[in-house]
Amino acid sequence: MLKLLTIFSALMAITYAKSVIVGQIYDYNGVVRKVYEKTVETSGIPLIKREQEVYFEYAIGDQKIKGIAIKDLDNGLAEPSITRGGLGFNFANIKLKSERGSGYRFLIEIYA
Repeated sequence: MLKLLTIFSALMAITYAKSVIVGQIYDYNGVVRKVYEKTVETSGIPLIKREQEVYFEYAIGDQKIKGIAIKDLDNGLAEPSITRGGLGFNFANIKLKSERGSGYRFLIEIYA
């Protein structure tokens, strides 16, 4: 039930925001730590929607992802989404899709 609620909350965040933040992303007494950080950007092409998938797999032991932050650095109309994995898994697939004719710039952070 908790996983279903988490997935539903993530989908709601994706639907109503350009930046997506799910799970725990702040360090409270050493509970979580950042394991991945990447800035992803692309320029616009007239009349074309730009799409890109970012894959992350946490290969150390049985550690699970506790938080994901996909921050829109341009405050544009691009749409980020978590398509597979995410909270409670050791992997995440993130899809970034721009508005027609424009680019995007996102900062992706993953915490475990």
